[in-house]
Amino acid sequence: MKLIAAADAKWGIGLKNELLVRIPQDQQYFRQETTGHVVVMGRKTLESFPNQKPLPNRVNIVMTRQKDYAPEGVTVVHDIDELKNVLKQYDPEDLYCIGGEQIYKLLLPLCDTALITRIDHVYEADAYLPDLDHDPEWKLTMRSEEQTYFSLIYYFLTYERISGGEKL
Repeated sequence: MKLIAAADAKWGIGLKNELLVRIPQDQQYFRQETTGHVVVMGRKTLESFPNQKPLPNRVNIVMTRQKDYAPEGVTVVHDIDELKNVLKQYDPEDLYCIGGEQIYKLLLPLCDTALITRIDHVYEADAYLPDLDHDPEWKLTMRSEEQTYFSLIYYFLTYERISGGEKL
């Protein structure tokens, strides 16, 4: 499974259930990576999408503790075991964890690659990714050329798990 996210310089990813910043090239990268694949997210992430609708041209799987949660066009699971069971039917290369904070932390042990758009700025945030730069299980394996969006500088980074990790 791959984790995909945009994070600021302190690994912040969101504030009040919204992205910290919308960078068109990052959104294009996200679409390019996830279209035609399986995206796993939490309920709040789905509810942050326009009209609270699932992402088009993807299998949308939502994890929630709410037993009666049943939005149209998504597969709903209620715990990690149920999720693992559902994910068995898919190629692990087709799986993307797309957030939010609790889902990233829960599924990070199942991920072997992290695709991070790293923004060289610190925002006010209330949701964070784990710091992969200081996690001995992860290694930075690719860093793009410097990208800019107006005055923002950012990079597309790839981290690979070098040890441990759970299997689906």
